[in-house]
Amino acid sequence: MPDRRALPAGFRWSHGPVSELFSGRNNSLGLLRLFLASAVVVSHAGILGFGSHEIGHGFSQGQIDLGKMAVFGFFFLSGILVTRSGNRLPVGRFLWHRALRLLPGFWVCTAVTAFAVAPFLYWRQHGSTAGFWDHPQGPFAYVQANWAVGVGQWGISGVMETGATKGLTHNAAMNGALWSLAYEILCYLGVGLLALGGSLVRSRRTVLAVAAVLGGLVVGDAVGNRLNAGAGTAAHGGDLVIPLMGPHSVNYMVYLGFAFALGAVLELYKERVPVSDPLAALSTVVFVLTLHFGYFFALGVPAFCYLLLWLAIRLPKPFQRIGAKHDYSYGIYIYGFLVQQALAVLGGARWGFAAYLGLSLAGALIAAVLSWHLVERPAMRLKDIGARRRPAQGVPGPRQGATAEDQRPVSV
Repeated sequence: MPDRRALPAGFRWSHGPVSELFSGRNNSLGLLRLFLASAVVVSHAGILGFGSHEIGHGFSQGQIDLGKMAVFGFFFLSGILVTRSGNRLPVGRFLWHRALRLLPGFWVCTAVTAFAVAPFLYWRQHGSTAGFWDHPQGPFAYVQANWAVGVGQWGISGVMETGATKGLTHNAAMNGALWSLAYEILCYLGVGLLALGGSLVRSRRTVLAVAAVLGGLVVGDAVGNRLNAGAGTAAHGGDLVIPLMGPHSVNYMVYLGFAFALGAVLELYKERVPVSDPLAALSTVVFVLTLHFGYFFALGVPAFCYLLLWLAIRLPKPFQRIGAKHDYSYGIYIYGFLVQQALAVLGGARWGFAAYLGLSLAGALIAAVLSWHLVERPAMRLKDIGARRRPAQGVPGPRQGATAEDQRPVSV
């Protein structure tokens, strides 16, 4: 840690700038991502198993719930790491790495949902699979509608609708948590576009301007809608149809894009951002107050983002080992909703909230472990295909392979 007496005057009240304290793997990002992914599962337990509101909905006065808050946290962390990756890699290789990190796991999850979980649940409901495979919204239609990440079909062969008639299910989607991945990809493409000039560092004023515009839209929405601004506008609004990926909420693009842009700005201006305990305490106060009383998206989201950054840097070193080698957060996110819906169809909620949540978390973790070891990590081994090798002697050439951050699953 830098000697405070040697720090520039603007940083003597802090532990130093982010540029000196947040690099490589000396951070607790793995733990934070596991926590955020698990928070999504916890948040969904009430509504999927019992038809109630998601956790946190009441405390926030309807602004947001625990699950969506975790998604905002994911987008912020992605903004940091994806921007770092985009700044160090050629654009083509950057997009290749991002595709390897996101798509294989998603595609296998989609196939498992359509051809394993859904037919099993249908068989349990009807005693056979007659009518399952040739259903107008059957498994083949599901894969065809969703393979490009944008969700074009939520259910499969009426499995969830049948569960609803029996009072077992309360949501028609087989895997509703996948909605955010398309917005993540749009952010990746934005970083790739800015990196076309050769370096995001030379574009950092552009990134700052983008963040300012998005932030201005969020603040304007907050002022225009008074206390609970963001609640309706972040969840609904006009759709923008994107080729292959289907319709997207413009409001979600603005709100989630703002969180991602905050991470990007922090990465590009990290030498000017202090790691400060008093600032973290202030961020905590702002986060809690805006979460309960309003203006969360305009003020609480930036405070929440800084708090996540502070935790990633300031948590004790033992926490840095969690998720550093095997990070299961992406798998927990993409399989958690599916596991919970399967449990609901099978009547798992009858054992009570605690048992249902425990089984959900355990099932999601098992699926995530399998996804990481069988799909995600093997796919990442393809990251350096076609990359030029570094010189064996002398000064190392430009980095063409993955950085330490590229290994991290930054997707939600």
